[in-house]
This record gives sequence, structure tokens and C-alpha cells, in this order.
Amino acid sequence: MNSLMSMTHPRPRRSFGLHHGKKVYEGYNAERKVRNRKKKEKKREGYHAFAREFPTTNTPLPERFTNTILCGDSLSLLQQLPNQCIDAIITSPPYNFGLEYGTHQDTDTWQQYYAQLFAILKECVRVLAYGGRLMLNVQPLFSDYIPSHHLISHFLFQQGLIWKGEILWEKNNYNCKYTAWGSWQSPSSPYLKYTWEFIEVFCKGALKKDGNKNAIDITADEFKAWVNAKWSIAPERDMHTYNHPAMFPKKLVERLLKLFTYQQDVVLDPFNGAGTTTLVAYQQHRRYLGIDIDAGYCATARERLKI
Repeated sequence: MNSLMSMTHPRPRRSFGLHHGKKVYEGYNAERKVRNRKKKEKKREGYHAFAREFPTTNTPLPERFTNTILCGDSLSLLQQLPNQCIDAIITSPPYNFGLEYGTHQDTDTWQQYYAQLFAILKECVRVLAYGGRLMLNVQPLFSDYIPSHHLISHFLFQQGLIWKGEILWEKNNYNCKYTAWGSWQSPSSPYLKYTWEFIEVFCKGALKKDGNKNAIDITADEFKAWVNAKWSIAPERDMHTYNHPAMFPKKLVERLLKLFTYQQDVVLDPFNGAGTTTLVAYQQHRRYLGIDIDAGYCATARERLKI
């Protein structure tokens, strides 16, 4: 058996070697190197095969919408905004889990949920500036086996946006790690568990976002750490103070803002809730616009901005 394996899968006599004084795996470069890589990338067309061509001229956000919290239906209010006036969108829509969001009922049929959400996201694409970024935090509903992050990403991809990447927000949910659900010790129906959520990042029109170099506020150490797309950040611990069941932490928004936007960029959250996005945007010297249908949450968001 061993002789047969050695004949079909011969092992190299030397696994490592020295190159310029550095110990490296001998076969690594040969295995990983793609010949004529640039030519092959051009042939595949990459994201250009799917991305739409959008106008390159952006529109200033009218003053009446700048640095404000609007209370009302997101779809109706977004329709009042001009085209391509928002530099970045950071949001986390209701997950359709059945959570208690003030006046919002968080349990629709999935067809209703996606119809409403996609209508709002389509308006978000319209108002997003050329070169702007859309960053959407979402967790699939595992008990329904609905992969929301895939379905939402597919919709945005169909709208012609460019998929920039996916960040795993590691929440370190230890209860999840040490609790067994589904079929116990049986392949009949094991229930997979996740300690993280997803942040899908999309660009409109171009991967590169132009801006004032003097308006960059991310440090070298932050940049090196945060481009590693698994972020270990504890969940928001103070949600009871704001009577909101699903807030993301300020640190998460701060990283997204500093990594993907410039100071004085306009940041929109169409599901603003208790106002974490707008608060951090203000603290990080960005302009903001928050929209939420719940009057109580809008009041909370405005109160938090009174720093």
C-alpha cells in the first residue's frame, strides 16, 4: 500500500529551500504562479462583465437633508433625494426574525420581506454616488434556512454594483459555541451554528473612490489590521438603554467609516434605528442622514447627537 501511494503521489525529496537567505517551500512559487496573469484577467473581464455603467457626475445632497434624522417610510423619503448624492451607506435592515422593533412588525412572509427590502435597496443604489460604497450588515435566519446575505448580495449584484468584499464580524457568541442544537450526534439534521455575522461591501461604478488625501483619518496600524476581513468586535451591550433589540456597536461603524470613507463624506443609514451610524458619522467628522419609520427611535437618535 505504501509503495503504491509513493508511486501515484511521489513525495518531494526536499520540501524547503533557501532563497536569498530565507527558508521557503520549494514548490510554492511554481504552484501559485499564474502565467500571463494580467492577460487572463483581461480575458475573463472580471467585474466588468457584470457591472453597470453609471453616470460619473455626482449631485450635492440638499441642505435640508444634511445632518438630520428623518422619521418616515424609507422608500418614500429616499425617493425625495436626488440621484448620486450619498457617498456611503452603512446599514443593517431588520432581519425578519420576529424581534420587537417599536412599531415595526418583524415577521413577514419572505416574499413580502424581500419585496420591501429590495425596493428600498434599489433606491439606495440610485442615490449612491459614483465611487460610493454600500455596506450592509446582515445575518441569515438559520432556523428558516434562508441565506439572506447571499440573496441580498445577488440582488445588489444584479443592480450593477461591484462586490468589493465580505467582512466576517466575529461576535464571539460563546453560548453558541457550547450549545448543541438540531439532531444530537446524528447526521439526520445537524444544526450549524455561527458566532459571526456578515458585512457585505459593494461599490458603485468603480472600485476606487476619489477623495481629499487630507481627509483620510485611518492610521497605518488600523489599516493593516482592518484589511484582514475578520473583525472580532463584541456586540453592543447597552441596547436596553435605547430599547432596541439589535444594535450594532459603535466600533463596527467606526472601522467601516475610516476604512471606506473620507472625512466630510455624506453617510446614509436608511434603517437608522437608535442612531449608531449617524452618531459615529458625526463623531468621525462625516455628514449624515438617518431615516427610520419609528418616531421613538428617531427621537433617541437625535438625543444621542446632543453631545
